[in-house]
Amino acid sequence: MLNTYSYPEFAYRASPEQAGGQSAPHPVVIIGGGPVGLTLALDCAWRGLPVVVLDDNNTVSVGSRAVCYAKRTLEIWDRLGLGQSLAERGIQWQVGKVFFGQTQAYQFNLLTEAHHKMPAMINLQQYYLEEELVQACQANPRVDLRWKHKVTALRQREDAVWLTVETPDGSFDLQALWAVAADGANSDTRRLLGASFGGQVFQDRFLIADVVMKAAFPTERWFWFDPPFHRHQSVLLHKQCDNIWRIDFQLGRDADPEEEKKPEKVIPRLRAMLGEVPFELEWVSVYQFACRRADQFRHGRVLLIGDAAHQVSPFGARGANSGVQDADNLAWKLALVIQGQASPDLLQSYHEERAFAADDNLRNSTRSTDFISPKSRASLRLRNAVLELARTEAFARPLVNSGRLSTPTPYTASPLNTADTEVFAGAMRPGAPCADAPVMVGGQSRWLLELLRGGFVLLSFGAGAQEVRVGDLSTQVLEVGRDLSDGQGELTRRYDGQAGTVYLLRPDQHVAARWRRFDAAAAEAALRRALALH
Repeated sequence: MLNTYSYPEFAYRASPEQAGGQSAPHPVVIIGGGPVGLTLALDCAWRGLPVVVLDDNNTVSVGSRAVCYAKRTLEIWDRLGLGQSLAERGIQWQVGKVFFGQTQAYQFNLLTEAHHKMPAMINLQQYYLEEELVQACQANPRVDLRWKHKVTALRQREDAVWLTVETPDGSFDLQALWAVAADGANSDTRRLLGASFGGQVFQDRFLIADVVMKAAFPTERWFWFDPPFHRHQSVLLHKQCDNIWRIDFQLGRDADPEEEKKPEKVIPRLRAMLGEVPFELEWVSVYQFACRRADQFRHGRVLLIGDAAHQVSPFGARGANSGVQDADNLAWKLALVIQGQASPDLLQSYHEERAFAADDNLRNSTRSTDFISPKSRASLRLRNAVLELARTEAFARPLVNSGRLSTPTPYTASPLNTADTEVFAGAMRPGAPCADAPVMVGGQSRWLLELLRGGFVLLSFGAGAQEVRVGDLSTQVLEVGRDLSDGQGELTRRYDGQAGTVYLLRPDQHVAARWRRFDAAAAEAALRRALALH
């Protein structure tokens, strides 16, 4: 138990299948009720799919765990109706500072431009996040949350997946068209599939201490290398809700996890750092991290998502954020396949795009870990030289790596993209997540991403674009000047929206294609490609 939080206990209920009901397969069954599984459930339901969530527990996560959630993740939750409340509940921040010894070596700003609805980053304990996601799922008639349901076996046929589920009332079989494993880094589902999970395990250990205190630290991310209160190691500080501060202490490879978690070991470390500031120890954990991923995220009718598909070290807040982006990528594809508007081939692009993003996260996370925990004397000397130079020399500051903070990976190599044939400025190339921008609709202030909440959209800068159809799926047309206005010019600037420019935007708010003038045949071909029908 925590002093500042009381864990809810969700009621177990027997499943209809246990009484001989529900013989037809469920469209989607999600295994795991953490942030990623619950986000996917809400997204599937939002797109019209009934979904079952199985979780072997009946409460939320123990301890603060994942605490940092980035702007793109908040934009995804905002599409599902939760972004604003989470942003208001969390601690918003955008500035980080890096210290070498006692002096500042480097400072960064995660959001250097204005005019975005969501903040750069929030800090929010995972149990608060999960509780809000659970409440949203419970309020959604398309989401069936089943607590104390543990998957113990699975078998696949060409047209369905059979799951053996263990409950307090015994075991039963559950049938699904598609199953999604969101059951974490130690995924039982991945083990049942026999899926590989290769990569690098790091020997260094870190202590997490959640501390209740009223401190004068600003709402920023502070990272120390070799501070006087923890020599030859590193320390990370974040503020959370309820006057709780998250402090991570690097312990080294030889630390005994059980010994280091004892209050008589933790409190002196905190006292050396905080001095005479009154504090109360809330929660302690020791972690050893890894960077690895599954070779394939799709195994027949079972898909891996979140930590079940990939695991990264915590520096950079890439774990939970990338898992939510997995859900964002997968939900619309599942919906179109199940609703008969796309073939199952579309789901292979889930692996191609999200494995590409996972590799990007693994690469950045490994580099951060190597900088924080040098493996040789030469690496340590180089790291310290960079930190020393960064105090006075601008060229050295980009080399400081205390964890490159999470940003979404553009799917630049996606088979769903249509390549540019003309020159564009800016970052909105095919595969990129759409940048938000303030717009006006009917005299009311709105945000672009609020208008991109359905299917495929043709965003047209001026007249000319027309609806494009493939089968019974058609695009929406959003015309700047007719359907919305760009009074501040940010939309035009961010999308290089010269007169006549048209973008094809995917249901997950990513760019699929763009042209300098509308061509119906080119737009139809791009839509077919984005549906994996080419």
